[in-house]
Amino acid sequence: MMVRGIRGATTVTANDAEVILTATRELLEAIVAANGVEPDDIASVFITMSSDLNATFPAEAIRTMPGWEWVPLMCASEIDVPGSLPRCIRLLILTDTTQSQREVKHVYLGEAKRLRPDLAED
Repeated sequence: MMVRGIRGATTVTANDAEVILTATRELLEAIVAANGVEPDDIASVFITMSSDLNATFPAEAIRTMPGWEWVPLMCASEIDVPGSLPRCIRLLILTDTTQSQREVKHVYLGEAKRLRPDLAED
């Protein structure tokens, strides 16, 4: 087993708590499905949002998922770079896995597919 990072990002249509929570949950569920990880394998999840999002803490969405209540979560603001993707939520999951770096599946949804078109699947 090795500790690997799994990246993911998505966008939302509005700075609204329920929209942010739903998008965060959908992104995490897509990452979990793509990589077959379990909460007990997760070392931590680091979550950032672009500076135009502040209606809620996206970690709240993860804490309510069964089995995820003990996973360490950290929220932060993404660096406000001019011209960066607006209304964006990013996840970095550190997990124990037997997958190689090349086998890890990173997930980019919505407009966030523009961030890593080489990794985004349709």
